[in-house]
Amino acid sequence: MSPLELAHRYIKSFVGELPLESMAPVLADDLRFVGPWFEFDSAQAYLESLRADPPQAARYEILNAFEDGNSACLIYRFSKPGVQALVAQTFEVRDGKIGRIRLIFDTKAFA
Repeated sequence: MSPLELAHRYIKSFVGELPLESMAPVLADDLRFVGPWFEFDSAQAYLESLRADPPQAARYEILNAFEDGNSACLIYRFSKPGVQALVAQTFEVRDGKIGRIRLIFDTKAFA
């Protein structure tokens, strides 16, 4: 899969369009995830956090998506009951798997 295809698989698994477990095969074991609230240094730790606190009734609308070499970026409107936020997420791919994810959004939307 291309970096952009991997990014789309990730987001679909994140919001529940696909089973969460369909995310695992596209993540490198040593995944580095960096977001406003959490950082993880392994796919296992990241997936465990999602299993423990999955997004509830989450939806997204892709506003822009692009790919450059081994990187992809999704810009989307994320929503769940009582929350709406503009989100940017970058993905770095190596050896056919997502090795790094950076998540950017204004945390005030979730206050």
